[in-house]
Amino acid sequence: MSGEEITDEELEEIRRRRAVELQRSATDEQKRTRLQQQADVQKQAVLRQILAPEARQRLSNIKMVRPEFAEQLELQLIQLAQTGRVNLPISDEQLKEALVRMQSQKREVRIRRH
Repeated sequence: MSGEEITDEELEEIRRRRAVELQRSATDEQKRTRLQQQADVQKQAVLRQILAPEARQRLSNIKMVRPEFAEQLELQLIQLAQTGRVNLPISDEQLKEALVRMQSQKREVRIRRH
């Protein structure tokens, strides 16, 4: 017998530690998910307050097609409202203007082939 063999007790202790670690990891993930859901609910509540119904509908449509872009737009709209740089509620026309500004700020990527 080699001195490096693992006994049944040691193996059971390793399994127990791993089970505790997995449980802790799952609990942490649940907390993160719950916090993210709470943040989303709060964000949606703010957007309902600052956006006119037509603007909310347009934002919903954008979110279905381009979720990452919509997320950036939502944050920008909330920031504009919090700093008082826009009249509330934000109309559909104001939202369109914000979209144009965001699109113009986006750098164009061109691929050239030789």
